Amino acid sequence: MPEHVSPSAAVPGRESFGSRLGAAMAARGPLCVGIDPHPALLKSWGLDDDVAGLRRFSLTVLEAVASLAAAIKPQVALYERHGSAGMAVLEEVLAEARDESVLTIADAKRGDIGSTMAAYADAWLRDDSPLAADSVTLSPYLGFESLRPALDLAAGTGRGVFVLALTSNPEGASVQHVGGADSVARRITEAAAVENRRYQGSLGSVGLVVGATVGSALSDLDLDLAGMRGPILAPGLGAQGATPSDLRATFGAAYPQVLGTSSREILSAGPDQRGLREAAQRNVDGLRSE
Repeated sequence: MPEHVSPSAAVPGRESFGSRLGAAMAARGPLCVGIDPHPALLKSWGLDDDVAGLRRFSLTVLEAVASLAAAIKPQVALYERHGSAGMAVLEEVLAEARDESVLTIADAKRGDIGSTMAAYADAWLRDDSPLAADSVTLSPYLGFESLRPALDLAAGTGRGVFVLALTSNPEGASVQHVGGADSVARRITEAAAVENRRYQGSLGSVGLVVGATVGSALSDLDLDLAGMRGPILAPGLGAQGATPSDLRATFGAAYPQVLGTSSREILSAGPDQRGLREAAQRNVDGLRSE
């Protein structure tokens, strides 16, 4: 198990991301709504695949679900594809989410080394950055320790990270399952547990991304997600086939840490805001019932 514990602790007096997320999950329910403006979804809403359509789609979803979801998760790539104007829309979405008091997870999956990783950390986790989110997804496949600039900056600014650990795409196993009992996924889980030692309370600010449809992989690889003590972002709820009951069965003792993530199932209920809200509420109710 990794023994590194950064000397940079969470800043006293600034509430940690894990604490804020835990409170939001308790108050609203453990749902994250993905804001994924795919071209096909824009078309189904009667919107053009341009910046105007992107903006209308994104702000409509945010307004509909902000009071129901613990967090929203804009997919950064789907804003990047529209260039600088698309990224300006993303900045607006993040700012509006702050005004609506809903937590944000920038789904950017950033990962690099040295000064480049530090620059990514500045972009998504620095207080005065126009792209600052409450948390960001990170890729650890240049080595978990390559994420150090983001881990430390997040601790200093009261933000969080979600590190890819066990994804449900078929290609993921060719990397994440390697090592068997000492798998890559297990090493990432253990490293996250070490990082969460710096945080007080029941939920740390270093979370993991674990697919809702990974099935028996958690037990096969002997991953101690409950002991990791961080939030678990679990994409795949709804359209990808996972139900709240599946999440309970898959995550077991770690289920209280799970932030179930639904995108297409909820988004396909638009553009009517009432439809979006009802779809989000059904997901909240299902997750809470478990």
